[in-house]
Amino acid sequence: MCGIFGYLGQDEAAPILLDALRRMEYRGYDSAGIATLCNGRLQRRRAAGKLTSLANLLVRNPILGRVGIGHTRWATHGKASVTNAHPHQSSHVAVAHNGIIENFREIRVELARHGITHDSETDTESAAHLCQYLLNQGMTPLEAARNTVQRLEGSFALAFLFEEEENLLIAARRYSPLVVGHGKNEMFLASDVIALAGLTSTVTFLDDGDLAVISRSGLEVYDFTGARAVRHRTQVSIDSTSAGKGSHQHFMAKEIYEQPRILAAAIKKLGEDAKLLVPDSIVQAVADSAQIELIGCGTASYACQIAEYWFENLAGLPASSGVASEFVHRHRRLEKDTLGIFVSQSGETADSLNALRHMRERGGRTLAVLNVATSTMSREADLVMPIHAGIEISVASTKAFTCQLIALVTLAISVGYQRGCIDKEKYEHHLDELGRLPGLSSAALSCDAEARSAAQEISGSASVLFIGRGTMFPLALEGALKLKEISYIHAEGLAAGELKHGALALVDSNMHVVALAPSGPHFTKTVSNTEEIKARGGQVLLLSDTQGLEVAPTGGWKAMTMPAIDPLFAPIIYAIPLQLLAYHAAVELGTDVDHPRNLAKSVTVE
Repeated sequence: MCGIFGYLGQDEAAPILLDALRRMEYRGYDSAGIATLCNGRLQRRRAAGKLTSLANLLVRNPILGRVGIGHTRWATHGKASVTNAHPHQSSHVAVAHNGIIENFREIRVELARHGITHDSETDTESAAHLCQYLLNQGMTPLEAARNTVQRLEGSFALAFLFEEEENLLIAARRYSPLVVGHGKNEMFLASDVIALAGLTSTVTFLDDGDLAVISRSGLEVYDFTGARAVRHRTQVSIDSTSAGKGSHQHFMAKEIYEQPRILAAAIKKLGEDAKLLVPDSIVQAVADSAQIELIGCGTASYACQIAEYWFENLAGLPASSGVASEFVHRHRRLEKDTLGIFVSQSGETADSLNALRHMRERGGRTLAVLNVATSTMSREADLVMPIHAGIEISVASTKAFTCQLIALVTLAISVGYQRGCIDKEKYEHHLDELGRLPGLSSAALSCDAEARSAAQEISGSASVLFIGRGTMFPLALEGALKLKEISYIHAEGLAAGELKHGALALVDSNMHVVALAPSGPHFTKTVSNTEEIKARGGQVLLLSDTQGLEVAPTGGWKAMTMPAIDPLFAPIIYAIPLQLLAYHAAVELGTDVDHPRNLAKSVTVE
């Protein structure tokens, strides 16, 4: 979500801060700002909207200084405006904040009794005023920052910048990520490792409850009580070239078209010489489970729903899927050997982290299936399985989703073989089919022109339905999510068999329906459902392979030819035309494809 960056070094801070904030644009934001110290005095520039607005402001009204903090804000408390933009300042201290301070109203009331008023609608401003109030009581910057964070409730990553302290940044975290970068006579602070690309590969990840004191000579870490803490440096590989669009207009297009290469690389890391390399410890942990809980948010939750079918059908394991934000409100009895599989691109999503912690508190083991090996979730889970998708910039997930599916189906196949639910012949068949997926994904991309044509019609719709059966049902949910999140067209995913139980009332000549119907056990019934739609005037886009389209009734609207594929792996390949359909609809409507309104890539607040 919001992005924080801090710099302390020998160069002018403003350009470095601005460039780093650009590398975190993908997280989603609606205002931005920076603050620096020049001759010991705070200077601040803030702007609503995109970073170009802040960059233009800095051209007209530049600020100097070799220490500073920057922030991109995704609005929670208060609208997107200059007044609500970070950093917030109270006299001699400036503060940037990710997260939500839950007791800010209580702090506001307390500060008001001391005659301190607020200018903004944000929760963050209260932290700045509280810190300044403590400075006024004679505390040092470190004491004031420590006492401030002790008072705060909720989640936060905080960066403090103090007047007359040109060799000091103070940072603190609870639940929201922060990483410190080490350079030569310079230091960095970031809420996302990607912001450090091109600056340093030596980092220290802060833990929950850490208070970091940063100077040009290094880092000291304390807990919130003031006790020293030891945090080790880590070398990370940050590929700055992956953060470019290449020849594509948008990151989303680049990431859709990367999938053949990315899937091939992911499969190669999972398999070699026809032997899957899922670690034995992970396979055994799943195989020994009495039940599996698959948990994620948004697109990841649909990957979980698809995997629910896989674990039950391939491995004979009771499995259930759910959304992370609701999982913590469920208190049903867990079997003794329950395993929670938590799927996340970033590994920082607040709801998923809370669900993981909830599972551990109740005695369940946890497996994180994620893309960022340095994330909080990777450090808190009992077991970790990377998906190898590489950096994903666009808010709408594409290659991370298909890589999540690759990891989950590979795990389900491995566990099924381990448990004796899959014999050797079937196991080797599945491995062969898995190896075909990069080529099939490339074939699926050849439907780009058809997707663009269909998107032109869909872009004029008020609402679109997506239908499917079996694993195509959760994929229909994902297709609907993709369309609505970047084109702003209302869309709904349905189990095709549920049409008659309510949704068919919506169908008329203005309704477009996308039907997912690969050849296989569910094909005939799904096509029958499309006939019910067409009989009521609905416009159907049928996605199937050549075999299916040869027998499917013609007419109604359009058909899109998909490569023939084993039904087990169909969700992975059929995801691609749905991504293209959403992408072209968004382009047709002129929306901000990579940064859709109101949304963020990594949702670090509940």
